[in-house]
Amino acid sequence: MQTDAPAIQDRPRRIEGQVRGLQRIIGEDAYCVDILTQVSAVQTALEQVSVRVLDGHVRHCVADAVAGDDPAAAAAKLDELMAAVQRYAKAR
Repeated sequence: MQTDAPAIQDRPRRIEGQVRGLQRIIGEDAYCVDILTQVSAVQTALEQVSVRVLDGHVRHCVADAVAGDDPAAAAAKLDELMAAVQRYAKAR
């Protein structure tokens, strides 16, 4: 992973709290725009986690494979990276 792994590990717990807050305001029949604002905040937080994990993967896993002596392993890691990017792009 990357050097800020503890920060990445903590973020899903905070997002979980955001989702619980979202559940609460939906249950309270809050103003629609307020609900949409909170949904957007949760989505943004999840996207930030994804980008940080992807960054760590590229800088460590992919970089190590590409710098290594095994062209097949490097190609496999690059294929894996592109598949992950494509999945991420589809989800948006």
